[in-house]
Amino acid sequence: MNIVNKLTIRHLKENKRRTLVTILGIIISVAMVTAVATLATSFMDVAQRNQIADYGEWHVRYNDVNQEQLEAIKEDEETKSVILSNDVGFAQFEESKNKHRPYFFVKAFNKEGFKQLPIKVVDGRLPKSTDEVVISKGINSIDGVTYDIGDQITMEVGERYTLDGSGPIDENLSLIREEGKSVEILKNTQQKTYTVVGEIEPPKWKDPFIPGYIVINYLDENLIGTNHTLDASVAVNKVNQSIYDYTTSFAQENKIQSVLYHTDLLAFYGVSNDEGLKKTMVLLTAIIIGVIIAGSVALIYNAFAISISERARHLGMLSSVGTTKKQKRNSVLFEGLIVGLISIPIGIIFGVIGIGITLSSTNSIFLEVFDIEEKLNLIVTPLSILIACGISIITIFISAYLPARKASKISAIDAIRQTQDVKLSGKKVKTSKLVRKLFGIQAEIGLKNLKRNKRRYQVTIFSLVISIVLFLTVSFFTDNMQKSIELKMQTLNDYDIQVGTIVENSDLLTSVSTLEDVTNYNIVKSFSLNTWIDEDKVPADSKQQYFDINDDGKRLYHVNVQALDEASFQNYAQSVNADVERFADATKPAAILIDTFNYKDREAKKIIESTSILAEPGMKIDLINKDFETEEETFVNSIEIASVAENYSIGNATSGYGSFVIIVPESLMEQLVPVDYKREVFADLFLSSSDPMKTQVEIEEFGETDITIDNKTGQRLNTERVVLLMEVFSYGFTILITAISVANIFNTISTSIALRKREFAMLKSIGMTPKEFNKMINYESIFYAIKSLLYGLPISIAIMYFIHRAIANTIIYKFTLPWVDIIIVIITIFMIVGAAMLYSSSKVKKENIIDALKMENI
Repeated sequence: MNIVNKLTIRHLKENKRRTLVTILGIIISVAMVTAVATLATSFMDVAQRNQIADYGEWHVRYNDVNQEQLEAIKEDEETKSVILSNDVGFAQFEESKNKHRPYFFVKAFNKEGFKQLPIKVVDGRLPKSTDEVVISKGINSIDGVTYDIGDQITMEVGERYTLDGSGPIDENLSLIREEGKSVEILKNTQQKTYTVVGEIEPPKWKDPFIPGYIVINYLDENLIGTNHTLDASVAVNKVNQSIYDYTTSFAQENKIQSVLYHTDLLAFYGVSNDEGLKKTMVLLTAIIIGVIIAGSVALIYNAFAISISERARHLGMLSSVGTTKKQKRNSVLFEGLIVGLISIPIGIIFGVIGIGITLSSTNSIFLEVFDIEEKLNLIVTPLSILIACGISIITIFISAYLPARKASKISAIDAIRQTQDVKLSGKKVKTSKLVRKLFGIQAEIGLKNLKRNKRRYQVTIFSLVISIVLFLTVSFFTDNMQKSIELKMQTLNDYDIQVGTIVENSDLLTSVSTLEDVTNYNIVKSFSLNTWIDEDKVPADSKQQYFDINDDGKRLYHVNVQALDEASFQNYAQSVNADVERFADATKPAAILIDTFNYKDREAKKIIESTSILAEPGMKIDLINKDFETEEETFVNSIEIASVAENYSIGNATSGYGSFVIIVPESLMEQLVPVDYKREVFADLFLSSSDPMKTQVEIEEFGETDITIDNKTGQRLNTERVVLLMEVFSYGFTILITAISVANIFNTISTSIALRKREFAMLKSIGMTPKEFNKMINYESIFYAIKSLLYGLPISIAIMYFIHRAIANTIIYKFTLPWVDIIIVIITIFMIVGAAMLYSSSKVKKENIIDALKMENI
C-alpha cells in the first residue's frame, strides 16, 4: 500500500464522525437497493407458486399434435415434462337443474397431468385406466344426484353444435341460448361407460361457468392411435424471453398448427410476448433504478463533497510535497473503495434482514388478503445480490469520482490558503436592492453568504432537488401504475354479479336483491337515444371516426341513458360533487354526463382512455329517437347537463367514439322514454354478495329464461389484489425514499452549517444579535426552499411525463399533474429546510466566538 493510501486511511480514522456518516449513507443506499431487489424476487416467487398451485406447471401448449409430433416434443432438449390431455367431449346430464350447465364435460390426462395439474381429491383416488373417472364435487351437490365410488356412469359423449349445424363449439364458450332456451345439440356421439373412483374439488384451471360439470378420465399413451391427436402442455427447462421465438420456430419445423402460452405464469417470470408491455417494463425498470441511483448518489456524493472540503488543506499539503493529480484523485477513489468494502456487505445484510422481518410480519395478512395458500417466502437469489452490488458500486463510483476530479485540481497554494471554495468578486455576491427593502439587512447578508459559499450552496440545493424529484416521481409512478392496472383489468365497477333483463321483468330483480347473501345492490334501467352535437364539441380524435353529419355540420351521437332509483342517484350525484337540488325540478330535466371511456386497441395492443365529447355544465342537448331504417327522427326532450364526470362506479357506462352516457333519476324516465319503446328499455341489477358463487346458483334456480347472469367476482378480486400489492410495494418504496431524502437534507444542511462556524462567529463578533442571526437563518431557509422548488418541480414534471409515456406503450390515458402531491412537497420542503436550519444553527449558537474564529476549516 502506497503512502497516499495510508494517509487516506489515517484521515478516515481521525475523522470518525464524517466517515461514519458516509458509511451510514452507503449502508442505507445498499439496503434500499437490496430490499427492492429481494422484495421483487420474493413477490415473483410467490406469484409463480400460486399460479402453479391453481393452474398447473406448464409454459407452452401444442394443440392437436399427432404421434410423430409428440415424439419430437418429448425429445426436444428444452422439454422438462409433458402433460398430455384430450377433450373427450360433452354428454347430456339429464338430472342437472342448472339451465346454464346441462352437460358433463369429460377430459382425459396422462400420469404427468395428474402430477403437474392441481387436481385435489376429496374422496377416493385418481383414475388408473381408461374406463375410470373422478367427478367434480359440484355434481353430487345437486338435489337427487348421488354418485358413489364404484358406481358406473353410461353417457353419450360428443361435440356441441348449434341447431343450424354450425360447430363444433369451443369447450370454453358458455351455453348458447335464444329466447331463454338452449339452441345446442350434441353430434358425433359415442357411448362411454365409466366407473367412478373418486371425487375432486372443482378445478380452478377450468372456467367454472362452462356449460358442463367436470369429469376427469385417464389417458393411456400406449393406446393412442396413429391418426389420433392430443394437446401437449410442456414445462420447459429454462424460462426466459426466448421461449416465444424458440417454441414458434419449433412448431413451424414440426408443422404444429396451434400454440398456446401460459401467459399469466410466464409474466411472473418476467417474460412476455407483448412488445408494448415489454417496452413499458424496461422503461419503468430503468426509471426505478435511475431514481434509486439518483437518491443514493445525492446522499453519498454530499458526504464525499464535504470530505473534500474538510480535506482541502490536507490535499494541498500533499501537493506541496510532490503528490500528482492522479494520486490525489486515486486518494478519494480509494476512500470510496474502503467505505464501500465496509458498507456494501453490511447494507446487503440489513436489506435482507429488513425485508425478511417485513415479510414474516405481514405473511398472515398477505395470505388472508390475497386468499392464497402459498406463503410469501424470503427469496434471495445470486442475481438480486449481484444487482444490489452492481448498482451500489456504480453509485459509489459516481459519488466519489466527481469530488475526486475536483480534488485532483486543487493547487497547493489555494488549498493551504483555503481559497478554493470562496472566490469573491463584487458581481458574484451582488444582491437586489429589493431584497433588503422587503426583508431587511439580515436577508441580504444571508443571500450574500449563499453566493459566497457557492459550492456548498449548490450541494445543498442539489440535495433538495433530488429529494423533490424522488418523492414526486415515485408517488406519480405509484398512482399511475394503480390506474393502469384498473384500466387494463377493466373492473372499475365495484360489484360481483350483474343480472340483466327487460324492464317488464324488473320485479324479478327486486326479488333477487333480497337473497340472503346480497350485501349491496343497485338496479339500473337503461335505453338508447340519439342527439346531434355541434362540431366544436367533438374531440379531435373522435372526428376521425365515422359519423352521420347533417346539413348544419352537426354530428350524430348515440346516447346511453341510465336511470337510477332516487337514493342511488343522490348518492352518486354527491360522489361526483353535483348539485343534488338541481335535479329536483322535473320541469327542467337535468343529467350527469360521463365523458370518459376506455377501450382496447387490438392492433396496437394498448388500453386507451379517451374523451367522447367536450361537454360542460349548462350545455343543453336535444334527445331524439331515430329510426335508422326509415331515417325518421322523433324529438323526445331537451335535457341540461348539470355535471360532467369521468367515472361511474354503479353499472356499465358503455360508451365510445360517437357515444356517451347520461345518468338521470328514475323519476325522469317517463319524460325520456318514447311511446311504444318499452321492449327497448332494459333493467340491470348490480349486486355485491358475501358468497357470489352461491348467489349465482340461487339466481339460476329462479328458473327464469329471459335473463342474463354475469359473475365478475374473480376478475374484480384479482384487480383489487393486484392494486393492493402495488400499494404495499409502491408506498413502502415511497416511505423509504422519503426517509432517505429527509436524512439527506438534514445531513447536508447540518454539515454545511457546521462548516460555517467561523463565518457565524465573525458576524457575531461585529454585533449581530441572536434575533438578527435567527432572521438571517430563516431567510436562508426560504432561499434554499424557493431555489430547490424552481429546479425540482420542472425536473419532476419532465420525469413524470416520461413515466407516462413509458406506460403509454401499454395503456393510453390523459397526463395529469398530481397537484395534491405537489402542494404537499412545497409545504414539506419549507418545513424540512426550516427545521434542519434551526436544528443546525442551535448547535452553532453554543460555540465560543474566539474558539470558532481559530478554526481552520471553513
